[in-house]
Amino acid sequence: MKISYTIEEINDLLKGELVGHTTHKIDSPEQLQHAKSNQITFIGSVKYLKFWSDSKACAAIVNDNLTIEAGDNRALIKVKNADLAMAKLLEMFNPAPPVMEHDIHPTAVVHESAKIGNGCKIGANCYVGKDVILEDHVTLYPNVCVFDETIIGNHTVIWSGTVIRERCIIGSHCIFHTNVSIGADGFGYRPSDDGRGLTKIPQIGNVIIGHYVEIGANSCVDRAKFSSTIIGDGCKIDNLVQIAHNSVMGRSCIMAGHSGLAGSVTLGDGVIIGGSASIKDHTTIHSGATVGAGSGVMNDVEAGKTVLGYPAQDARDTLKQWVALKRLTKK
Repeated sequence: MKISYTIEEINDLLKGELVGHTTHKIDSPEQLQHAKSNQITFIGSVKYLKFWSDSKACAAIVNDNLTIEAGDNRALIKVKNADLAMAKLLEMFNPAPPVMEHDIHPTAVVHESAKIGNGCKIGANCYVGKDVILEDHVTLYPNVCVFDETIIGNHTVIWSGTVIRERCIIGSHCIFHTNVSIGADGFGYRPSDDGRGLTKIPQIGNVIIGHYVEIGANSCVDRAKFSSTIIGDGCKIDNLVQIAHNSVMGRSCIMAGHSGLAGSVTLGDGVIIGGSASIKDHTTIHSGATVGAGSGVMNDVEAGKTVLGYPAQDARDTLKQWVALKRLTKK
């Protein structure tokens, strides 16, 4: 059933300043240029103000530092941060997740030694191995494999196609999207004695993932050669990200799509890695640092510093070099 709200009901949730009024019932949010008369939109930057007059949206959530008029039968909700307000609003319109009619689907294979907590859901064709522990309210959507001796914390959601290998430890309130790989072998080889091939280095460690971690589709977190590959509480990892063996991520780090950590990389707390950035093995990026998209980090990065380029260096120096090169091409 489709839901709709008045502008007053939405403002009650957001605790903003309501300017103007609209009689339209709002049934969904939408981008500024594509919104219709029964939709609400968002304006978080001055560069989008020019689109408001032509937009058909009946309402907008706007940053309170912007100068904008509501208009006829249109309303504004002024807030400190439109992006955060948008997150709250999207929760109002968020459809319910897929329904699984069985707590444990008849086609799922659950080892007799596995311990399944209260309120868990295990979908069709899942595999839960020997001595696995699923704490309360874990959800495994169809075709998830969880191998022996793995522990998954409460309220964690694992989407279809994900494989969690043996002996991994997963925290609570995590979300792993489709086809995530946790605990596959790290990439370790050495030339063989006869010089005619490669010798595989056994990877006997595991993966430890903290609480409230989200990992995007088709991303990989490899098990350690020994000890653990570690992802700290609150980290957010995009699609198609590679985290190699023995890497350690601190709390609340962000890695954008197509980025990757080579073996034994260490990230401090709050590190941001831009899309398609690559981090060399045994490198440390200290807390609060940012790596720009497409960069290649070859050396340690100081706390709070922003680096950019290939090889990565202080972002200001890289930008100056790019400007100088552009000038040279114009001569």
